[in-house]
Amino acid sequence: MTIYPTRTAAHLAIAGVITFALGIVLREPWIVAWGGGVLVGVAFARAATLVSVMRIRNAGFEMLWGGTERSMRVVRGTTLRLEAEVRNRDTLSACFDNLRVVASPALEVKVRPRAGEVMATGSVRIEIEVKARRVGFHAIHSLALEVRGAPGVFEVPLTFANPFGVAVLPRSKGRPRAELAGGRSGHFAVSGQAARARGDGSEVFELRELSPGDSFRRIAWKASAKRNKLIVRELEREESDVVVLVLDASTELWAGPVGAAPLDFSIDAVLGLARHYLARGDKVGLRIVAGRVLATLSPSADRSQEGRIVTLLLERTGLFDYDRSGWDETELAAQVAEHMRPLEPSSVHDLRRGRFDRLAERAARLRAHAPFAHPAPLGHGPEDAELRRYAACFGLAMPPRHEPDRDRTTLTLLRLLTSMRSEKKDRPTVVHVVSPPPAPDRVLAMGQAVKRLQARRIELRWTNVAVDEGLLVAAPGVEDDGWVDNAAVATENRRPEPTLYDAVTDALTLRARAAQRTSEKALARLGVTLVRQSSTRTLGVMTRRSEDDARAVVERAPSA
Repeated sequence: MTIYPTRTAAHLAIAGVITFALGIVLREPWIVAWGGGVLVGVAFARAATLVSVMRIRNAGFEMLWGGTERSMRVVRGTTLRLEAEVRNRDTLSACFDNLRVVASPALEVKVRPRAGEVMATGSVRIEIEVKARRVGFHAIHSLALEVRGAPGVFEVPLTFANPFGVAVLPRSKGRPRAELAGGRSGHFAVSGQAARARGDGSEVFELRELSPGDSFRRIAWKASAKRNKLIVRELEREESDVVVLVLDASTELWAGPVGAAPLDFSIDAVLGLARHYLARGDKVGLRIVAGRVLATLSPSADRSQEGRIVTLLLERTGLFDYDRSGWDETELAAQVAEHMRPLEPSSVHDLRRGRFDRLAERAARLRAHAPFAHPAPLGHGPEDAELRRYAACFGLAMPPRHEPDRDRTTLTLLRLLTSMRSEKKDRPTVVHVVSPPPAPDRVLAMGQAVKRLQARRIELRWTNVAVDEGLLVAAPGVEDDGWVDNAAVATENRRPEPTLYDAVTDALTLRARAAQRTSEKALARLGVTLVRQSSTRTLGVMTRRSEDDARAVVERAPSA
């Protein structure tokens, strides 16, 4: 068991060493004895602390969550409040300090109290406030603290490994609106008004004379009696679209502050579009693409389709697959073993380096205690896939791979758009892409795919993801809800002097916006309907200054 001295114990030990050395130099026995006595006292205090803490821990010093649930589902951007108890079953009280939470970086966690005393056979209630920043399966892995045993000059770090899962769901944005409507059908479909046509329905479209092939059930007998000829009712039906949503989940779209990366907003936009189309009665499907097609969901209009879409957004946009993760087999095995150690120390103490098969076998056994049941990610082999599944079920955070996905994602998207025109079952009438615009050298190939879709009367819509949104989060004066605290940014209409960081950020923002506008114009010329969300504010995003002020800052950058 590791034990650390407090500041008092460290000062006493240093004073004892100096006094002992000084007595030897001066050849004074009483000084040597005094210094040695201080060192003996510090050693005795260390031993007493170790014995008392071991007694408290063996008697039952534990942390328990309030309630029976071990996982919860929250919407991104909301705050979750949890309660836990630290119980002491020993007959001696225990003082603790520096209580902290070990959690996924996608969760912003606050805990109180940070220090206190757990009385003998008593407990202390711990309040934990969790703010969900990013969509996915995340977890609070453990609580850590330092216990001070008698006489209180040494402290022992303890960790309570009791995982609690937090499934963060996407938040839905406002209703989409068309920036460039592509004709009457596109206008009605984007605005949420379904087109009407003849067919089976409940409302009368028109009355007309009986024609060969008409069903006798449609004869309007009262109208036929008045006109002295057979009249049939032509009923009205609403045409519903078959919509396929395509989400670009390239790894580099996770770049940026947690909760304000481009992919964070893309996932929210996909859920908003899915709810919009499902509310109209349309069939909605989903494709998640990156360097390859990550997930496929067939179009459907039933009530459970939204839940299926949310599940895929949580499971398939993460970084657990080997071709999306920045951890290789060795790094993954080290992280999994480190996570397994406090859960079951006996499962890793006898493992040898490189024995991934035994580690995967024990990880599969411990996965029964995980807060989530995640499907197996894509791995190099069975052992690697099992370790990645362990990490996904326990909500471990993985870094993205360093190699970009944009070029491969564009090729995957082009192949997907080309294949949609030949689908026979549930062939889409609308394909809605949520992605940054393609590179200029790919616009020509995109135009060919759009023409092939239009030849089959398939409309292509595009929700452009602004890759510069994450650059605007680091400005001073941003509150937790994403709005600007004007008093913190400026006082009496006076703005702070821009720094070199601000100049670089604004230059990158202007460049990204210019590329976005150029790509939007190119897509519009191809006949693509551009769609934006009606909401003008997004979580954690703010505009620090107008573009004119940004240009002025960029011009002053060399002098800064």
